[in-house]
Amino acid sequence: MASPDVFPNVSFSDVSAAAVAPAADGATAAFGIDAATGGPRLSLVKAGKPEVEPTVQVNLSDAQIFKLGPREWLCVSDESEAKAGVEEKSFSRAINVVLRTEAESKAFYLTFQRWKHRVISGKAGESLGNGSIISSISKFDTKIEASSAKMYFHYYGQLLHQQNMLQDFVRTGTYYAAVMENQSDFEGRVVVDVGAGSGILSLFAAQAGARHVYAVEASEMAEHAQRLISGNPSLGQRITVIKGKVEEVELPEKADILISEPMGTLLVNERMLESYVIARERFLAPDGKMFPTTGRIHMAPFSDEYLYVEMANKALFWQQHNFFGVDLTPLHGSAFQGYFSQPVVDAFDPRLLISPPTYHTLDFTSMKEEELYEIDIPLSFVASVGTRVHGLACWFDVLFNGSTVQRWLTTAPGSPTTHWYQLRCVLSQPLYVMAGQEITGHLHLVAHSAQSYTIYLTMSAKMWGVGAEQGGILQTATGKFELKEPYYRLSQPQSYMMPQDQQQQQQLPSLQPQGSELQMQDGLSPGITIDQVDQDCGLH
Repeated sequence: MASPDVFPNVSFSDVSAAAVAPAADGATAAFGIDAATGGPRLSLVKAGKPEVEPTVQVNLSDAQIFKLGPREWLCVSDESEAKAGVEEKSFSRAINVVLRTEAESKAFYLTFQRWKHRVISGKAGESLGNGSIISSISKFDTKIEASSAKMYFHYYGQLLHQQNMLQDFVRTGTYYAAVMENQSDFEGRVVVDVGAGSGILSLFAAQAGARHVYAVEASEMAEHAQRLISGNPSLGQRITVIKGKVEEVELPEKADILISEPMGTLLVNERMLESYVIARERFLAPDGKMFPTTGRIHMAPFSDEYLYVEMANKALFWQQHNFFGVDLTPLHGSAFQGYFSQPVVDAFDPRLLISPPTYHTLDFTSMKEEELYEIDIPLSFVASVGTRVHGLACWFDVLFNGSTVQRWLTTAPGSPTTHWYQLRCVLSQPLYVMAGQEITGHLHLVAHSAQSYTIYLTMSAKMWGVGAEQGGILQTATGKFELKEPYYRLSQPQSYMMPQDQQQQQQLPSLQPQGSELQMQDGLSPGITIDQVDQDCGLH
């Protein structure tokens, strides 16, 4: 094949002609832009004729394609004919095209869809030579803000971010092991890689013996994936890269297995799980497999006095009464709540948990996409120690349910750290609990159009001791958090104290740390003034 958009030695015939002409063998099929209309077109040129003199041209803006056999396709388009003094007539034209091999047949279909997609993704109402584009909005576009999608695809279109994920050896190594330990699930099978990124999972699937892999990627990373796959020809000859969203692209055959890495912070951030479920509905054959198969969000209450003081101290700036002659204190309350609206992303010591965790399961093989729009998780724990509860700690794991080996990828505290780390929702008003006291509540996740979730957390301590059998609520704390705007605490020291020791070091109500044990985000101890820093730096 001379080019991905040119197919030599095809046969074609115009089956809609009044007198069907014999098939033209040895012809060339070429996709490109019509110079007259600016729209995409398919040119079919008989052998010995230059491409500028096509025998048949198919306008792809409104064309459809139907599979007649392993190597045979029927291209149908709307045409019109006008003669002087005669009303314009509209009719359908059908062109039968036969490719040399099944591989070229698949490539022809995908190229047809890619060039046609250029029309669908154009501006609604854009003027073309044959009319106007009918606006086509995918399910993705109806849910997600255009500005968010643009930033999202720009981010994942950069190699440095792909490198960050590839260098997460827990992530990459677990995927590789899950695939290679279950080669029987891949050998001779059709695989779709949903959100292929660099194409690494497609290459893993090919290594495991997949008959063909369709790597679907919507960002500019698709070009990099194509180069990487082409650079590994022994595997790449069984991989086709398709640039587009899984909600929009078309595939020539059903998949036996889907593979993807759709997990974000707290499993659901970025809302790619919805695309993974949509891909299952669109592409997966009955009884097909999904890697990963299920996901679990784990939760447990925690006590971390250091973290709480650190969060509260961030708002101390707004307690200044004379900032260049301005009293900032009217904004202190809003700033305080603003810092506590950020979920904290870091790796923490599992000994900070004050109860065994619970979990909520998402079964990717059976759940509906709409179930991810709003997730409500009831909480119920029993405190193992008397302490202050500062919030809820969360992490996730996913299962690769292979026929041979079941393998888990976990982001749990105490396990090898991944680029997802863990997440903690810190309450601005902690709870006080005794050992054996029940903690109840809800974790409520609501999806929004910026490809993330708003988190609503309620935690209550039930009565303990005399009268507890009545089940009354002793105290309740609530918090609202924006999953898209976390506090990345990755460079902070991970100090640890037993909860009872932390209470002896409490800084409340002043929230002022003692000595130099705690550092503010900018590296300054809260007790150090700007004047002291200026003097130390020789600025006076």
